[in-house]
Amino acid sequence: MPSARVPFPAARESRPSVSTAPTAATSTPSTSPSAGPLAGIRVVELGGIGPGPFAGMLLADQGAEVIRVDRPAEAGTTSKHPILHRGRRSVALDLKDPAGVEAVLAVVDSADALIEGFRPGVAERLGLGPEACLARNPKLVYGRMTGWGQDGPLAQAPGHDINYIAVAGALGALGAADENPPVPLNLIGDMGGGGMLLALGITTALVSAARTGRGQVVDAAMTDGTAVQLALVHGLLAVDRWEDARGVNLFDGGAPFYRTYRTSDGGFMAVGSVEPQFYAVLREILGLAEDPLFAEQHDREAWPAMGERLAGIFAERTREEWTKTFDGTQSCVTPVYGLTEAASHPHNVARGTYYTDNGLLQPAPAPRFQGTPAATPRPAPVVGAHTRDVLTEVGLDASTVDALAPKG
Repeated sequence: MPSARVPFPAARESRPSVSTAPTAATSTPSTSPSAGPLAGIRVVELGGIGPGPFAGMLLADQGAEVIRVDRPAEAGTTSKHPILHRGRRSVALDLKDPAGVEAVLAVVDSADALIEGFRPGVAERLGLGPEACLARNPKLVYGRMTGWGQDGPLAQAPGHDINYIAVAGALGALGAADENPPVPLNLIGDMGGGGMLLALGITTALVSAARTGRGQVVDAAMTDGTAVQLALVHGLLAVDRWEDARGVNLFDGGAPFYRTYRTSDGGFMAVGSVEPQFYAVLREILGLAEDPLFAEQHDREAWPAMGERLAGIFAERTREEWTKTFDGTQSCVTPVYGLTEAASHPHNVARGTYYTDNGLLQPAPAPRFQGTPAATPRPAPVVGAHTRDVLTEVGLDASTVDALAPKG
């Protein structure tokens, strides 16, 4: 028989919390007993890469018990994604084997939510689609992560972040007017519009399930998620405060006071002096307070010349020199850091934004909860490490567990 589920939101187990005290970027957050806001929630994650695992990581970071179903061929190996897979338990089961599918369904019986990132129809063909899972567990929240969504002309088409944000309208809004749209990190579609919104959808549906006793399917598409992130821009477009063109607007690099500038040593400074009071400080610090070229902040005809002047000024000093110049001022000017360098910034160190666990630098859980602080994530498990434990917990007999568990 499946193990009894702990009702949402009661705690299933306690985990160590992340310290909010200042800490070096190379130290592991201190641990003290705490549940986390999603303690008591069990999530089944059907393998996958990128956005789906990111959603699973976010849920695990906030205390959910996330059981990842991995391929048996990878059993015994270390995770290829040590940060995205942190905080999980891992079972290795063959989803093309009816016995493996039945074992997954037994785990689903005890779950509150499921994450799958297959193309539309694949989960159904495996016998793990919403109909099969919700028939056994009517309160289950069934989260589906795809690029294009479960329906529509492109539903079965392959794609990546760059394709999803291109079709959603975001990519065409990025970059300079006279250049090709830049290729951004896969944050807009995959992570923000994909995994993060799936995690939001799952937690929202969990609240509904707790209230109504009924689960549901959450159809999270990266194109949809990208589009909804454009709400502000579409709002500005609707009131003629934005042009449907690249690199000519307030927040797309068109404005000289919202842009990056190269320094003499090849570094960069990020200037975001949008509000009049911050713009005034920028002018004062750069000796431009009396310069007529900068008198009218929103004179778009003057923006190109203003940008050229600012580029020349910032090129006169190093990034470190400019950082010291603007430090502590009300200017909205900051240095541009790389991935590893950012962890050592005093603000990030003070908040513990990054931490190192067994030599692995990684972002700390976010957001932060005052009453139920997030747990220090456990390291990503060895693939299949928890197969026997999980299958036994959900009531499979010893002979079945022996037959399904990885050998060796």
